[in-house]
Amino acid sequence: MYKLLRAIDRWTDTALLLFFLVLFLIGGYTMIDSYLIYSHADNTDLRRYKPIPGQEEDWDTAALPENMIAWLTVDGTAIDYPVMQGKDNNEYLNKDPLGGYALSGSIFLDSRNAPDFTDPYSLIYGHHMEYGKMFGSLDSFMDREFFDSHRTASLTFKNRAHEIRFFACLVTDGAEREIFAPTETDGTLDYVRRHASIWYEPEGERLVALSTCKHPQTTERFIVFGVFL
Repeated sequence: MYKLLRAIDRWTDTALLLFFLVLFLIGGYTMIDSYLIYSHADNTDLRRYKPIPGQEEDWDTAALPENMIAWLTVDGTAIDYPVMQGKDNNEYLNKDPLGGYALSGSIFLDSRNAPDFTDPYSLIYGHHMEYGKMFGSLDSFMDREFFDSHRTASLTFKNRAHEIRFFACLVTDGAEREIFAPTETDGTLDYVRRHASIWYEPEGERLVALSTCKHPQTTERFIVFGVFL
């Protein structure tokens, strides 16, 4: 009996050791995975493609990676990224601007929009991530104090920085046609006016919107609307 009890005790100790070892490995994998995701979202290698403020006319667009069409900076936030445009709206969901696999994806313009932003309404997407990475700052715009102090952005394309002034934000379903069919409807502004959580009369006519998920498990989206000045 004594030998049996000792054997059971050893088996129990071994089982517990294996259990905690598995937990340790899972925890380590999770930490490494999170690190890799966020390191892709903050890839400093991309900074070499950023236009120098005040010298946008010298921006060497011929040297940009394929499908990089612009650079977006939202003042006072971590949003400072290249803007891509793929053959469809799935291409850059899990691909970084240099073409590598990345769960953080890229900031990208709707594939139906004109790449030179000449449409009446241009729609830009990005993943919602912690620490304000990618479009993780957009939910902060639902707070009026934050919105009022972060209303400016710039979008550089065609060797010129184009100023953007934000005028509204809202939460809506990802299937809402008035928002997510940017080249197929002219009712977007009326929809925003009726559903906005924060609204100011826009100071221009050419709309640009930044969109991100509200929660990964829902179809709701945070949208911040601006106009080119």
